[in-house]
Amino acid sequence: MKTLRYFFTLSAITFGSSLFAQTGFSGKIKAEYVPFSNYLRPIDSLKTGSTSDFKRIQAAFSIPISTTLDELGRPRIWAVGVEGSYAKMENRNYEESLFPSEMLNAQIGLIHSRHISKTWSIMAMASVGVYTDMEEISSKDLLAQGGVLFIKHFNPRLALGVGPVLTNTFGVPMVMPGLYFNWSTQGRYKLQINFPNGIEFGAKLSDAVELKTVVELSGMTAEVNRNNTSMLLGYQQVVAGLRPEIKLNKSLSVQLTAGTSLARSFSLTSRRLKDFFKMKDEADPRFTTTFYGSAGLSWNFSKR
Repeated sequence: MKTLRYFFTLSAITFGSSLFAQTGFSGKIKAEYVPFSNYLRPIDSLKTGSTSDFKRIQAAFSIPISTTLDELGRPRIWAVGVEGSYAKMENRNYEESLFPSEMLNAQIGLIHSRHISKTWSIMAMASVGVYTDMEEISSKDLLAQGGVLFIKHFNPRLALGVGPVLTNTFGVPMVMPGLYFNWSTQGRYKLQINFPNGIEFGAKLSDAVELKTVVELSGMTAEVNRNNTSMLLGYQQVVAGLRPEIKLNKSLSVQLTAGTSLARSFSLTSRRLKDFFKMKDEADPRFTTTFYGSAGLSWNFSKR
């Protein structure tokens, strides 16, 4: 699961990049629910009688502070981005406390995007946030990161970006590679692949309704104290389901999702740099597959 932990460390620079590239006030609110499912013991993957659920509300929005056009009419954007996630979990029938009952992630950042040639653009971001299990909030819960992605636009449907990301996730400033990929088709039937967010395939049923099949990756991070040592607790989930999207008007839309949690797990990582490349002796704690549901509202007041 080291790959997943590494993936979620980098996702802050790329998560919401399409949201923050808008020229007007845009955002989304989303509530998720995963009912109780059984804990699988890491040492032998035995299904136990211990169960946990997961409830989360997420909000993200972008406020442009400067928008200008270059000589080809393409926007140069400076924006403030704010994101927050609060999760609450109930853990039943555990012999010892393994998982938190609450997690909070909240960050604010400055984002800049612009084209630097006909086919290349950049997106730069610097942010600071609080990542905590709510037991004790201290300076150790503050994580800062920033980076620049150089994005190649092969055509209006395909873009690939790479660049350096600076983070203090591991206690000391460290440069790591960031990756962005987006590919989508046009027409009544649409396929979109976006790394690191997921995949969706949709059919336009009318001017106001679109039905999608989605697979999404998401997670949360919290600084925790284990034996007087600062560590990072990561939560990861992969979900799949059907999502009708209803446009209320040209700026507002509602998304309802029903499906299953394909994977749901926790991981505990040392913040010491020398431990980053060490392999763990056993698998990460995880849970059995169960139902997944969410409801969301998104808006975009960009000029069209």
